[in-house]
Amino acid sequence: MHVAVAHYPEGAGHATRMLAVARELEARGATVSLAGGGPGKRFVDLLGYDEYVPTPVDYVGEYQGSGGLSATLTGSVPASARRVRDLYRWLRRKDPDRLVTDDMFAAMAAPLAGVPCYVTTHNAPGFYDDAVERAGAAVLTAYQRGVARDFYYPTVWPRADADPDGVTRVPPLALDVDAPVVGDPDVVVLPSTYSTALDESVARLREADRDVTLVGGDDWEPVASMLPTLRAADLVLCPGYSTVMEAAVAGTPCLIYPFTSEQRGVARLASRATGFRTVTSPDEVVRAARDPPDAPTYENGAGRVAVGVLDG
Repeated sequence: MHVAVAHYPEGAGHATRMLAVARELEARGATVSLAGGGPGKRFVDLLGYDEYVPTPVDYVGEYQGSGGLSATLTGSVPASARRVRDLYRWLRRKDPDRLVTDDMFAAMAAPLAGVPCYVTTHNAPGFYDDAVERAGAAVLTAYQRGVARDFYYPTVWPRADADPDGVTRVPPLALDVDAPVVGDPDVVVLPSTYSTALDESVARLREADRDVTLVGGDDWEPVASMLPTLRAADLVLCPGYSTVMEAAVAGTPCLIYPFTSEQRGVARLASRATGFRTVTSPDEVVRAARDPPDAPTYENGAGRVAVGVLDG
């Protein structure tokens, strides 16, 4: 079976989650074609895949940046139509048996190209306090639920009112491949694309005699997967969803320091699960590092998604 795998271009975690699914598909005999682009492409390249790069969008960066709604309306909104067009043409060229994606624009292109679609994403309107973001997430969730053969919802938290209806809950997704452990990690800090303001927390942890590995620091060399490093760590500090999912699979306690509205929504829910705690200041980071949450225990849900896609 030939399966197209498309990831959203905002943030590297979209690529690593979909790569986890892609590798599970290949392990079960499928041929995989990849598309997506964005910061996560470096992981695609490190694993030796060729990837189609359609027109990029950056809703989070534009809307929550200095440009606000105006920048979004003149930037990513028209770019969205071009991304749908590009992905439609890509699907027509590749002619896959199925598509699995966390990119709503790939989900829009699939029916036009006549390709059965499977969605896997955590994005839901219940994460957002901002009315515009909440409305946008509601429309996209309803659309994807309608066009998808199945909608896989990877999560670590118990069922919540913020979860969308009509989805299939699966364990968290994490890219688990051979990669070197970076340093001798005690606390691993992973900023996200939109949340890099963790320098003060890093400095305070080091003042408290913690050995901190900062991903993306001056001496950082990219690795194909962060999971081996997270497994070796005693504690993880991160802003957002992708690392929360990886920490869950790694079995390492995690402090969530959210910055964007989506990250705050994830933190509210994930803090209800064993292994996670929300922090909102460097002082809280240092205190929580002295008394971290219990270790989480979760299986990797990538295999479940792959089986569901292949079985139809």
